[in-house]
Amino acid sequence: MPKLFLGLYLLAILTSCSKGIIPDKPSLARTEFKMDSLPESEINIPIQVNLKPIYALAEKTVDTVFTSVNWPDGWVQGTCDTRYKYTFRRGPLQMKTSGASLILGFSGYYRIIGSTRVCVNGTAISPWTPACRCGYEEGERKVNVGFQNSVSLTTDLKANLAIRTLQPQPVDKCSVCFWGQDITTQVMQGLKEQLDAAKTDMQKSFGSYDLRPRFQQAWDQLNKVYGLYGLGWLQMNPTKIRINSLSAKNDSLNINIGLSARPIVTFEKPQEHLTVAPNITDFGSRQGFNIFLDAVLNYDSLTNIISSQLRDKRFDLSSNRYVIIKSCTLYGMDNENLITKVQFEGSEKGIFYLIGKPVYDAATRTIEMKDLDFDIKSKNMLLKSASWLFNRRIINELRKYSTFDLSAYVSSATTSFNQQLNRELIKGIQSSGHMDDMKIVKIYPLREYLIVRGNCSGSLSIRIDSINFSF
Repeated sequence: MPKLFLGLYLLAILTSCSKGIIPDKPSLARTEFKMDSLPESEINIPIQVNLKPIYALAEKTVDTVFTSVNWPDGWVQGTCDTRYKYTFRRGPLQMKTSGASLILGFSGYYRIIGSTRVCVNGTAISPWTPACRCGYEEGERKVNVGFQNSVSLTTDLKANLAIRTLQPQPVDKCSVCFWGQDITTQVMQGLKEQLDAAKTDMQKSFGSYDLRPRFQQAWDQLNKVYGLYGLGWLQMNPTKIRINSLSAKNDSLNINIGLSARPIVTFEKPQEHLTVAPNITDFGSRQGFNIFLDAVLNYDSLTNIISSQLRDKRFDLSSNRYVIIKSCTLYGMDNENLITKVQFEGSEKGIFYLIGKPVYDAATRTIEMKDLDFDIKSKNMLLKSASWLFNRRIINELRKYSTFDLSAYVSSATTSFNQQLNRELIKGIQSSGHMDDMKIVKIYPLREYLIVRGNCSGSLSIRIDSINFSF
């Protein structure tokens, strides 16, 4: 019988030794911790369009020669006693911009052939006189003509073009026949009718243009998921779009485009969700960009980073006591604290749990574990079975390896970001800007993910010197 008790005692000791130190998992108390909703990011981009290429396009597309109807055989007869026909040649286009208006003007040079007859109460009582000429021997007659154009945007993504014909302004008088009859007024009226007809055609072709298909294409691109070269996946999640009223000055057209979004970065590729491009929310002009971004970090990835630094790391805690870290596992419990599960060997083997609150130090640009300490259950277990392990040195050492210095990353990311802000996007379109600040504003240790919320602000503008105007 004594041998039996001795055998059971030794078995219990061996079993206890083989099992090692295994405390219960931490059970964190519920707190007021909750994740705030991601603030909307504001991206406001002033766009400046060089109008000179548009002027050149108009120069190519606007006719250079105008004639009266059925020239050279037909006549224009506004009244019973006068008829005429003309040819009109325009000079180079001249454009002036002011606010939302663009005046397209040019000097025209014309020649007229006319004749008259005697009429009483609208009835001719004499034949037409021989044709008289104006703008031939004395040179072409000059007149200034033009159109005033204004573009407006509607909330349903339509661009409306309003065109008004300016009254032709004669520079030279046109007199015909040997008695010098002045028919300038009649010629100007005929020219005005021709210009009004041209205006009507332009209004039909370009009076209203639906921008929604193009905005939908851009909106779909914003909803796509983009790889970040080994840093995860970016999803913009756009919510609103703004465009202010157009304004022009000198040879530039100015547009302010704004976007609201809730972007996130994840290690796992998220599902794309295409949505319909919304109407324009407002026309207010705002400055710069202020972006809030949630980086959704997988605990497995963070565990691999820490374990790679600590695996097989030996810590001598006394002259004859030591531990060797075999693995570290990070996870959250929807509390403001993170749990670190440490598996170790050495003078003893087993596991223990550490509790700490992840915080960001803006001065040093580091994420560190604040108030890192043994969980209460691990503390009680160590005090009973391996008090030598209950040692601040091991906590201090582990704190060093759980501190992430982001200064090099922030500096590199800022440089890379500024390079991306200042480049030629496509031929003829140049962006310029500067990121003023990049910082971490909050850390959320959720049960499944660690979410790091960042914020960056700065300015961005775009200059368009050439563009494809094919529709």
